[in-house]
Amino acid sequence: MTPFIAEIIGTMLLILLGNGVVANVVLKNTKGNNSGWMVITTAWALAVFVGVTVAGPISGAHLNPAVSLGLAIAGKFSWNLVPSYIVAQMIGAMSGAFLVWLFNKDHFAITEDEGAKLACFSTGPAIRKPLSNLISEIIGTFVLVFVIFYFADPSITLHHDPDAKVGLGTVGALPVTLLVWAIGLSLGGTTGYAINPARDLGPRIMHAILPVQGSSDWSYAWIPVTGPFLGAIIAALLHGALS
Repeated sequence: MTPFIAEIIGTMLLILLGNGVVANVVLKNTKGNNSGWMVITTAWALAVFVGVTVAGPISGAHLNPAVSLGLAIAGKFSWNLVPSYIVAQMIGAMSGAFLVWLFNKDHFAITEDEGAKLACFSTGPAIRKPLSNLISEIIGTFVLVFVIFYFADPSITLHHDPDAKVGLGTVGALPVTLLVWAIGLSLGGTTGYAINPARDLGPRIMHAILPVQGSSDWSYAWIPVTGPFLGAIIAALLHGALS
């Protein structure tokens, strides 16, 4: 598996499970209907765990253009790879959104609430105030990227053999899982915490393409793209200033 394919598959799994839980909670007559915010934030965090577990060993599991940009600004990732990573993340996000629609097709058909159906693809504000919404996405993504810079290497050097290391395997994906869960629980209530341009834009494009009734709300779409990029830039610059 190449890093490009790993980013596609990891992001696809992220969106399939992340937007999948939204569909399970908001679409009519699902088993999880109205199960609430705790279910959504928990499953989104676990979706991150799944995506990072699969893609991590191959690509580093960015799964997010804002993360790729932030790491590049901080000198921790090659600028030459940023465009291909973003393309892969967009392909993965769009693929995952298609699978969410396919999986829940019958429930989309009987759900009258067009806003609920859009929520299964992309984010939206609880109170529509563009500047406040933008600040929410900037702060949420700042926390995501800034904390990622401080994740420790999940490997342990053995003192009797410095060249041998004991890794934590898939448990190494746990820190970012807990981080995304914390962001969702604490900072997600205003905008739905996109904190990832591909996570919002890719599925929103699929909402516009697929036979799902309702507006794709393109007037809002710039916020969950611009906000995460700005948050990542601020996080990278602050990390560099503190290092």
